[in-house]
Amino acid sequence: MKIFDLPTPALIADADLIAENMLHMEEILRGKPIRLRPHYKSHKCAALANRQIASGAIGMTCAKLSEAEDLIFSGVGDVLIANQVAEPAKICRLALLAGMCRLTVCIDDIENAKALSRAAAYVGSTIHCLVEYDIGMNRCGLRTAEEYLETARAVTRLPNLRYDGIQAYAGYASHMVSWEERVEATRGNERKVAALADALRASGMEPAVVSGGSTGTAEIKAGGSVYTELQAGSYLFMDSTYRHLDIPFRNSLFVLATAVSCHQDAVILDVGVKGLGADQEDPILLDRAGERIPGRIELNEEHLKLFDSGWHPSVGEKAFVIPGHCCSTVNLYDWLYLYRGDAVAERIPVTARGKSQ
Repeated sequence: MKIFDLPTPALIADADLIAENMLHMEEILRGKPIRLRPHYKSHKCAALANRQIASGAIGMTCAKLSEAEDLIFSGVGDVLIANQVAEPAKICRLALLAGMCRLTVCIDDIENAKALSRAAAYVGSTIHCLVEYDIGMNRCGLRTAEEYLETARAVTRLPNLRYDGIQAYAGYASHMVSWEERVEATRGNERKVAALADALRASGMEPAVVSGGSTGTAEIKAGGSVYTELQAGSYLFMDSTYRHLDIPFRNSLFVLATAVSCHQDAVILDVGVKGLGADQEDPILLDRAGERIPGRIELNEEHLKLFDSGWHPSVGEKAFVIPGHCCSTVNLYDWLYLYRGDAVAERIPVTARGKSQ
């Protein structure tokens, strides 16, 4: 089957470029102490997660308990939920899952840690824990080293919990276009985390794991880092937001769309915000030959409107759309079609689509 025969909008990815991106990440980290723990939210496909592990990843990162379940039931044996799990019913589920694999969760509250401990003790499992440190995201995580040490000490004393180390994520640094600014921000964060790690060691708590990082900071951290795990996810697909950065990964993910209405001043494609993640930058359009289509873009629910363009397609002509954000785009589709040349090579289910709980 040819990709241009797919009903649109369709989520497609170049199988060879995915393999190339995976190889580039392996090369960046080869021989380095930091190991890859890819983030599942970028592709949400259990098949791709297992391929990443087969290629050397130590396990997977995910954002939600439901994503962790999807990974575990697909056979992944080492999963980090890089987030807090607080609802009683979810804590019970987490404790049960922790008996099936090595499952790690983030903590920034002592009472939450006690609830996790009680649940794990009840079912006889062990929950691994990273205490989260806020290094600039201003969301989850403890704000001071003093708060962190108090919480980490509490975790070490609770039965059926194992304190493994630090979660410290700084996604804002990942998209800084300037290499110099990205290096400066990343090194500044490294100093904060290194100081915390030293304080932990002085208190008798060795942080065996320091987890965080992202696609945009992978090369920086590979050059020397206090981090032991890299949570990069977008490197596999890329998107128009990451396209500005000088990093060795290529856009492999596209939404195939069809021109459904053509006017002198505008071309209308059959994909809008219900088929394209619109939470970051605008998408980029390419023609069938892979050349960029210029113009001003407006997105509606079901339509992409292209203005001020020199592209004059016929109704029914297809275009490739590089999404603004790969992670939020993938979550809108049931299937990902891998292709080589212009032929569909494989159809992969997006097994964690909609798993946001």
